[in-house]
Amino acid sequence: MLKNLHWHTTLSVILSALLAGCATADLLPTTSSSPPSEASEPLVNQANLSTKQSNSLELVTNLDNSHPATQEQIEQYINKLATQGAAKENQGVWIQTGDTLLANYQGSVPQPAASITKVATTLAALQTFGPDHQFVTLVGATGAVANGVLQGDLVIIGGEDPFFVWEEAVAVGNLLNQLGIKRVAGNLVITGKFYMNFQLDPIASGNLLKQGLNAQIWPKEAETQYRTLPIGTPQPQVEIAGSVMVSPSTPSNVQPLVRHYSFPLAELLKKMNLYSNNVMVEILDDAVGGTAAVGQKAAEAAGVPLAEIQLKGSIAERKISPRAACGMFIAIERYLQAYNLTVADVFAIIGQDPGILEKHQLPRLSVIKSGSWNNIGALVGGLPTQKQGTVWFAVMNIGEDFQESHAEQEILLKSLLNQWGAVPSLPIELKPNPERKAKTSRSEVIAGE
Repeated sequence: MLKNLHWHTTLSVILSALLAGCATADLLPTTSSSPPSEASEPLVNQANLSTKQSNSLELVTNLDNSHPATQEQIEQYINKLATQGAAKENQGVWIQTGDTLLANYQGSVPQPAASITKVATTLAALQTFGPDHQFVTLVGATGAVANGVLQGDLVIIGGEDPFFVWEEAVAVGNLLNQLGIKRVAGNLVITGKFYMNFQLDPIASGNLLKQGLNAQIWPKEAETQYRTLPIGTPQPQVEIAGSVMVSPSTPSNVQPLVRHYSFPLAELLKKMNLYSNNVMVEILDDAVGGTAAVGQKAAEAAGVPLAEIQLKGSIAERKISPRAACGMFIAIERYLQAYNLTVADVFAIIGQDPGILEKHQLPRLSVIKSGSWNNIGALVGGLPTQKQGTVWFAVMNIGEDFQESHAEQEILLKSLLNQWGAVPSLPIELKPNPERKAKTSRSEVIAGE
């Protein structure tokens, strides 16, 4: 719901549980890719990445040849957790740099992963769609417009946009006003996979859209988000007389009005990971083909057995090995290189990005995804250092509670950084592409095409 994702009341609910002569087929969202002028192709073929890139971005396969000093430090870390009551068998660590394994403690053993599963979703979604893919929501009508009134239904054809929020509704509503529509005499009909404000229920999403299209009935949250838009943005006035209805298929007489493109996938993933949004991951998992497909794609890309990425069941039942978590992070970096992007374009940069990691005492300029649930605390990411280059790591712990685990993880990472030296600025492999800041969602009129 909130484009700046400052969650409030609605999130608490979410966490506890988008005219003339065009055939219906022309309205159906296809693969929802960006217009050709905006979609970017890989800068190089994935199979033809330079030898240097491939060697430096591969998961180490030898489980035994770790660095003695670092391995000893990790053993001490595990022993410290044990003195605090944490069972050693419930802990896992994997640390590597380049093709060198620095430490491995039960690295191939799947551990409860909490939101580290979002790393799998990120990898699988990128491989399925590409970083510039945009999900398309189509808006059409089943009647003519006369004197500002649409004599029929307003039809929304969802295209799996996981971030259709108040601002998107404002944009669509203003385009409908430009088309001369101020009132809909019929119903608001939802078909396809349409989600708004992170609501999975189509009726709930439809009711939110009904509000968003009409500034006269905006709730406070919509008004708040409107104030973040450019000064002078019109307030839409589209009154819908009827009810929100769900249709299993697109009405045969629907005529196209507006096409809405989501943020590109890379930007959607960054938003999802910054705030660890569980509804967005559910929508994207479904778009990929379900958790089984996500796990399969992620394991293949990471170069680990499928058994090390277990995504079925409840959040407490989903498990990932530290090696697999690290391998997925590296695979994302390797994949994104071809698009002049890095993991920093889809995960949080500590000390620079907002989100759930802002209050954590993590090494500045590291790029990290966390996992937190009850007594599960996990971190995976890239740590830039002077002596070791970028160190890829995954630390997965079960303790008394996740806050305690994260506190110990922060101490561990700071200790390692003190030995290897902090860097004054982001290295190239962890630097986000500044051009991505201009990437956003957009809407266009397609009536009459």
